[in-house]
Amino acid sequence: MDRKAIIFKVFTRKYQLSLKPDAIEYLVDILSEHEIENDQVQDAMDTYGEAADGCYLSDCTTIVNRDNLEKIYALMQMGGQDHDPTQNALLDPDEVDPEQHLYFVNAAEMPRWLYSNERKAFERSEAKPHLGGTPSARAQFLRDRHNIIKQVVLRNENFSPPAIAGRDRENYLKLTSTKNLLGRTGERFLLFGILTHAQDGRLCLEDPDGKVILDISDTGPSEGLFTEGCFVLVEGDYTEDETFQVIAMGHPPSEKRLVARSIYGHIDFLGKGATTVAEDEQFTEGMHRFKDLTFMCASDLWLDKPKTLRGVRKILDGYVENDFIPLLFIFCGNFTSKDVGQGSGLDLVRYQENFDQLADLLASYPRIASDSHFLFVPGPLDPWGSSTLPRPPIPSSFTSRLTAKLGKVHFGSNPCRVKFCGQEIVVFRHDLMAKMLRNLVGVKPEVDSGDLKRYLVQTILDQCHLSPFMLSVQPTIWEEDHALRLYPMPTTVILADKYERYDCTYEGCHVLNPGTFQGTLFGFSTYYPSTRRSEASFLEEDDEDY
Repeated sequence: MDRKAIIFKVFTRKYQLSLKPDAIEYLVDILSEHEIENDQVQDAMDTYGEAADGCYLSDCTTIVNRDNLEKIYALMQMGGQDHDPTQNALLDPDEVDPEQHLYFVNAAEMPRWLYSNERKAFERSEAKPHLGGTPSARAQFLRDRHNIIKQVVLRNENFSPPAIAGRDRENYLKLTSTKNLLGRTGERFLLFGILTHAQDGRLCLEDPDGKVILDISDTGPSEGLFTEGCFVLVEGDYTEDETFQVIAMGHPPSEKRLVARSIYGHIDFLGKGATTVAEDEQFTEGMHRFKDLTFMCASDLWLDKPKTLRGVRKILDGYVENDFIPLLFIFCGNFTSKDVGQGSGLDLVRYQENFDQLADLLASYPRIASDSHFLFVPGPLDPWGSSTLPRPPIPSSFTSRLTAKLGKVHFGSNPCRVKFCGQEIVVFRHDLMAKMLRNLVGVKPEVDSGDLKRYLVQTILDQCHLSPFMLSVQPTIWEEDHALRLYPMPTTVILADKYERYDCTYEGCHVLNPGTFQGTLFGFSTYYPSTRRSEASFLEEDDEDY
């Protein structure tokens, strides 16, 4: 049988995949390159077909082109240059090179995946995002948030009825739509929807079918922080005056990263190539060889204050003296102590000069400048100042000297993501704690500072979103809202906030706030990818530095 016929037969009949002409020609070339005999062609094509059927394809499509097959071939070669393409091997943990698996993803670069409630699957939107958004985009991003969280809720064991009818089947939790409340006064229900306010100012819960007024006067205390724009579960009684008397309110249950990845691991949410759960485990095993590999993270580097550069110099001196060079420096804004977005031309010139001084300082440490990566994430006061999320990177006109003097410098959006050896690290510079507390629904919880930090972490991870607010509180670009999404749950979230430093692990996700670099001490955080944990670091300013 002709080789092309065998290729077509294996992909089409066995794996229900359609090959484009360039894909068939590519496979023929691969077979010739490796001198595959005719009696081995079907086995070799079975390997490729199995990889494609396992959704190594970034868009999980049934149409296979040359680019898809090249990605699969690259994955198969990870085990070595002389690897036989008829054998499908995973990555060798002992051959992991961290430099080859470090990627930086800005908000505008992330593929836009929309959740289809009808197909119960993510579908990729090929339309290019618009800054203003289409008329349907405003409703679409909220609908996506609703559908993503609801599918997590329904998959939770407490909401999944047993397959076999019996006594336990009657004890599972069942959601009710707001449209099914009419005519059922005095009954108790469990609702799921978004917290909003009616035109008269009363709190209500809204779902795709309607809305109902909430009475939270007798609602007991619950864990987490609740703001308008949060999706919540509420339990209570429907009263005769068509209000819902709430007895308990809570955030939806979260879903661990491993669970979500086992379901949607074939989807390339970051646009840097999808990896399987097995490959992530291989990366984790390989990272144990790099226990001293670290990321340094600092926030609020006010470059217009001479003290800041003295602090950076002292930190770099410590790294060089101890031969402990981080792989990645994450510098978050604000890079100025005052807003320069609406300032004069002189303010903008000084802003650029401050970055030039930082570039000269970093370049004076040759090993650090050549070996380490640098990621700069803008803050609220950096050009061009705007409250809308996500924010674009710092304009290149201010950072030309950094680009010239540092070989591995990256300018991220806010938020942005770092993909590293199977880990997903979200970097977000926002004063989130203060905004959350200003916009609480109901009474501010009487808890200590430690509980507030835990509640904040729980809230954003349960909401699968960095900004669980209404647009009136936190404007977002509708068609780039997916860049704020926290689903699947990331490995690590860096919430750079001027609030006091903290770190917390919730459902396997490590969340840290490096705190502000300003103050009586130079404060920053060190993240260890091998253990997925962080530690606080503080340095005192020497008297002679004044």
